[in-house]
Amino acid sequence: MLRFITPIVALLLALPAHAAPDSYIDRLLNKPVPGGVAVVDLGPSAQTPQASYQGKPVLVVKQEARWVAIIGVPLTIKPGSQQITAKTSSGTRTLPFTVGFKAYPEQHITLKNQRQVNPNPADLKRIDGELAEQIRAYRSFSPGTPSNLLLDKPVNGPLSSKFGVRRFFNGEERNPHAGLDFAVPAGTPIKSPAAGRVILIGNYFFNGNTVFVDHGQGFISMFCHMSKIDVKVGDNVPRGGVVGRVGSTGRATGPHMHWNVSLNDARVDPAIFIGAFQP
Repeated sequence: MLRFITPIVALLLALPAHAAPDSYIDRLLNKPVPGGVAVVDLGPSAQTPQASYQGKPVLVVKQEARWVAIIGVPLTIKPGSQQITAKTSSGTRTLPFTVGFKAYPEQHITLKNQRQVNPNPADLKRIDGELAEQIRAYRSFSPGTPSNLLLDKPVNGPLSSKFGVRRFFNGEERNPHAGLDFAVPAGTPIKSPAAGRVILIGNYFFNGNTVFVDHGQGFISMFCHMSKIDVKVGDNVPRGGVVGRVGSTGRATGPHMHWNVSLNDARVDPAIFIGAFQP
């Protein structure tokens, strides 16, 4: 169980949610678009509520006498009405929320290694195994409240690629960009944006050297393309603890820090959690 509670999150969680429109969490996180986050008010409950979206458990936190669900919205979700299921002390009910529209730009990248665009059969077998391993990590759901919801930047540097960008490698479209890239030199320390536990490390075909940190209740950070990993599976990492160093391993054109944030197995825009979201 994670027990990394700081004064800032104690203050954050003590603020009233009401119907969520004026809450701190709502102002910070409620960006209900594909690849964004929806904050849904669960109301008061004598017991800790349980909530799920698309059959997967979601992050629930308390604000004064009320509870809110913090839901990751997959990039594949179309604008329109969605709903979660919530179990509270007063019973089970469905609660709606609305997903708005967001347009994402395109990015064209040239790679010298053609196998990073069109992998051979042996590569594909490796990729499939690595993907399954990483999906299991993204679907982890541990108890405990995250130490902080307003996250720290893992590195200090300019953004080189935003979340959700449609990516074309050597003219061929591939999966959208699932995180933020920071342009920083090789060897720069990568710091955990919140306290957590290391649940997976690996050296993967596309991601290179990779670390997954579980912040609690399906709230997970992933860092990849690292030159060096400084932690091992099972390590408890404090907020600001170094997990590795910036590199260019895997499918990368040069040194940079790639950071994913996942909620309920949905990759969402990390910019939301650092106050840098752009509608």
